[in-house]
Amino acid sequence: MENYQFEVCANSVESCIAAQAGGADRVELCAGIPEGGTTPSFGSIVIAREVLKATKLHVIIRPRGGDFLYSPVEQRIMLKDIDNARRLGADGVVFGCLTAEGEIDMPLMEQLMEAAQGMSVTFHRAFDVCRDPQKALEDIIRLGCNRILTSGQQPTAEQGIPLLKELQQQAAGRIILLAGCGINENNIAHIAHETGIHEFHFSARETVTSSMQYRKSRIPMGATIQVNEFERSVTTKERVKATIGKCLDR
Repeated sequence: MENYQFEVCANSVESCIAAQAGGADRVELCAGIPEGGTTPSFGSIVIAREVLKATKLHVIIRPRGGDFLYSPVEQRIMLKDIDNARRLGADGVVFGCLTAEGEIDMPLMEQLMEAAQGMSVTFHRAFDVCRDPQKALEDIIRLGCNRILTSGQQPTAEQGIPLLKELQQQAAGRIILLAGCGINENNIAHIAHETGIHEFHFSARETVTSSMQYRKSRIPMGATIQVNEFERSVTTKERVKATIGKCLDR
């Protein structure tokens, strides 16, 4: 059997528990999913570490949504968050930084890599908005990152299959490509077959309705991002198992 690894993008400790129950090899714990993922709270990391026994815990280090060009203050926050993740027992961290010109920010990445020594490092989907993915791949390999999370510079990994395949061949075993974005039980086998990639990142979420009986729906809690506050998305064990099963059965 081919050596596949499955990572679940977990938006809560509840999702971490479901990912582990469904057989995930690791989770990427994130807050701020509508913004593409931001650093989770101290408490979330602590409790996730407590409940995850068979599944590795990776923590995203991203102080805000938006672009990946970080100010000096944001850089200090990222360094502190990496230190916190280490002290709280995370197995890995996930981050990525670009210059204003769309290149990999090598000086900043070198600082973050030094801070992350001893933990696994994934360069996240900042890769998907860089100027030159082939050059960026070589830069990230030179930095010593363990893997790159990428959709092949397309809105979904399925759409990004041509570049994912090309990058997998270019990497030639020097770094792991982690295919992610839009991966589910209906397309994971196809993506694996076409690209030759062995690691996959997916959320396996379903919508859960709030148990609130009294609802004042006219008062939204978010000013810019409007969401239905009486439903939420959580990872389910069943969808994790189904997605992994489809890949292994191909």
